[in-house]
Amino acid sequence: MAASFGLSESATARIAKLLRDEPPGTLLRVSVMGGGCSGFQYKFDFETTPPVEDDLVLTDGGVRVAVDATSLEFLRGAVLDYVETLGGAAFEIKNPNTTASCGCGNSFSVV
Repeated sequence: MAASFGLSESATARIAKLLRDEPPGTLLRVSVMGGGCSGFQYKFDFETTPPVEDDLVLTDGGVRVAVDATSLEFLRGAVLDYVETLGGAAFEIKNPNTTASCGCGNSFSVV
């Protein structure tokens, strides 16, 4: 499966830093769940369980990020970024599939 979800350099660096405090073999799982003020929301979890066969697994800069097949349908062409501003720092998904999102950027809707 071609990588249809990507990682920015800043996201890769931040994930690598966070994984230093996790057990060996840990990966970051990015998923989409129903809920939030706009219908769907992003979820980020560190997991030590191996990815399943239909997961997209990105390996970049020594980090592994998994996305399940259902979530990938909502994330095609999206990029996980890590953004630092004067107001704070957070992971941000730049998703071309969204038609609306809430003010915090964690909830979104699609056509």
